[in-house]
This record gives sequence, C-alpha cells and structure tokens, in this order.
Amino acid sequence: MLLAALFLLGCLGWQELQKASNRSKAICCNCNLKQIGLAFRTWALDHYDTNPMDIPRESGGTRQYLASGEVFRHFLAMSNELSTPRILVCPKDCRLPVLNFGASLANSNLSYFVGFVTNAENPQMFLSGDRDLTNGALLPNGVLELRTNSLAGWRGNIHREFGNIALADGSVEAFTTARLRDALRWTGVATNRLAMP
Repeated sequence: MLLAALFLLGCLGWQELQKASNRSKAICCNCNLKQIGLAFRTWALDHYDTNPMDIPRESGGTRQYLASGEVFRHFLAMSNELSTPRILVCPKDCRLPVLNFGASLANSNLSYFVGFVTNAENPQMFLSGDRDLTNGALLPNGVLELRTNSLAGWRGNIHREFGNIALADGSVEAFTTARLRDALRWTGVATNRLAMP
C-alpha cells in the first residue's frame, strides 16, 4: 500500500512538473513576441516610423515579399534588431531554429506570422503571432485573410486552447478563440492580412 501511494505521488509530481514546463514554454513564446514587437518598433524608429513591410526592397524594406510567401525575409530585414533567430521559434512548436541569420533561414524556421501592418494608425492590428491560426481565407501565396466577422480559431497544434499575438501597439496578448474573434473586431480594419510561414 505504501509503495502504491509513493507511485501515485510520483505520478502526480510528474504531472505538476509537466504543467509547469508547459506554462514556462508559453511564457517564453510571449517573451519572443515581445522581442519581435520591439524589433519592429526599433526598426521603424530608424525608418521614418514605418515597418519593413511598407518600404520597398531597394530601400531596405520588404514590401515586395508580402505577397511572395517568403515570410522569413521580413525578420531577416530586422536581423540587427532581433539579434538572434532563436526567438523566431516558439518553444512549444516542433519547428527548429537556425543558429544565425544566414542563408539557411527559411519559413520552416519560423513559428510566427507577419501582419500587413504598415504604421501605428491601428494599434490593435495583428503585427505578429503564432502560426497556428485557422478558419480564414488562405491565399495561394500563404497569405491568410481574416475578416472582422471571421470564425477564426486555433488549430491547437502549438498552445492547445490559445495563441499569442503581438499587436501593433507593442503589447502581446494570449487569446483564446473567443477573445481572438473579439480582437479581430477591434483591429480597426475590415480584413487583417497575415503572411503565414
């Protein structure tokens, strides 16, 4: 009986340890997105208060890549502000980070989408976030369109019941599906366009 009680206690301890580990990884994802949001803001301060997505490639921006499906290029343009590509992968995601911003960086090394946010006029627009979004119109070039009345949700492949999103105002929110749908209505635009990796 004592052995069974110790075994049960050990199993419960393991479950608590697993829960703590999952919470820790979710917090790290949130921190990654805060660093990404800060990188966008820092980049914008050096480029007339605009994000890379609003400036042509010839001037150091990434406007041409919004429709190309090459999401990694937006992060590559901010490599000095990001300092490491490791923050581009959520610890809960199965994708693997690369060691540097060299030629090996690709969409497969990203956990986060990039929103078509070009300025701070709509601070509640989606700047970046978990790639686990669903129920929008996915265009052939990998752009996901979410309308304010979309029944957007999370697939549950990364953070089961929620997902993290960095907003244009610099904040990061963990949204359940219900709160995600509310947030879409608050963005201030009829359609959010997200470049999905």
